[in-house]
Amino acid sequence: MDSLMGYWFSNKTKEVTKDINDVPKNIKGGAKKLVTSATEKRQKPLADVLQEYELPPGIFPREAIKYALDAEAKKLTVTIPKICEVSYRDSSVLRFSTSVTCHIEKGKLTEIEGLKTKVVIWVRVTSIVSEDAKLHFTAGLNKTRERKMYQVVRDGVPVDKF
Repeated sequence: MDSLMGYWFSNKTKEVTKDINDVPKNIKGGAKKLVTSATEKRQKPLADVLQEYELPPGIFPREAIKYALDAEAKKLTVTIPKICEVSYRDSSVLRFSTSVTCHIEKGKLTEIEGLKTKVVIWVRVTSIVSEDAKLHFTAGLNKTRERKMYQVVRDGVPVDKF
């Protein structure tokens, strides 16, 4: 009798699980969006992720809200709707492609693709290292900047090309 009850209970559990998983498929319109958003896993804001890795939240522009973080591989991919430039209070300028990928560790972004800075010409940024009150940029040559300039998330200004 116990094995029969176990079998019945196991089948009912599978049915209920299937019914719950099918709910978003069976709902239309605004209710579907509500159910989907309630069942999706919420993602932390990018600024919070950067701070967890001891990086200033203003490295990326305000428009950079979509990202994918593979914590195991330590890979971060940030999606920005349009190519843009961000000017900082120390007169530095960063130009962002629509996709920026990098290796992320505590206090470091390395193997960066999709980010440039203006020295005399636009130069590809390959790494950013946070050390105390400084940010060290590697872009063809090493450039150190004040970390406090990157504490505020700023708007990006759209540009035509990366």
